[in-house]
Amino acid sequence: MASEHETSGEGYERIDQYDPQRIARISAHYGDILKDIGEDPMREGLLKTPERVAKALQYLTHGYDIDPAAILRSAMFTEAYSQMVLVKDIEVYSMCEHHMLPFFGKAHVAYIPNGRIVGLSKVPRVVDAFARRLQVQERLTNEIRDCIQDTLAPLGVAVVLECSHLCMQMRGVQKQNSVTTTSAFTGVFMDDHRTREEFIKLISATLH
Repeated sequence: MASEHETSGEGYERIDQYDPQRIARISAHYGDILKDIGEDPMREGLLKTPERVAKALQYLTHGYDIDPAAILRSAMFTEAYSQMVLVKDIEVYSMCEHHMLPFFGKAHVAYIPNGRIVGLSKVPRVVDAFARRLQVQERLTNEIRDCIQDTLAPLGVAVVLECSHLCMQMRGVQKQNSVTTTSAFTGVFMDDHRTREEFIKLISATLH
């Protein structure tokens, strides 16, 4: 069986190849699904569709094979900095677990260090590791918060997600312009309204 993952020197795994056995199993199911919706899987345009869908699904859910805490631990540094660190406008792409349709948007993540900081690129990687699973936005928000809080032990963590859900826009109520916002806080972001207000002001401001 071909290797599915390559472990980088940064402590996380990145998909470079597809697992042929897994792809074959998923492809077989999608061939049947095409028949069940009234299509001909032997039609020219659909001949490779089951395999393409299988590969897409493996990529879109590869977060199950990643340890987000290991991403943070791979680049933690001792630093006497105790002001807010904010990474905003992180692109989010995930799949709703109820209908397996995409939802997408932006994440804003902040923490206040307590003697340790983390490489800035690791925060978006943590977001992506949790997003590349079947999700609901509420749980995704909490998982990002908890991972940073448990791994870095900062004075507080703040996470806000703003996402559009195709399960609302393409089906159901079909509200094309709706955006769902979720938030999760720990520590000083919960206890100190001034800190929380500073965070909200910063993610709302156009500084670049």
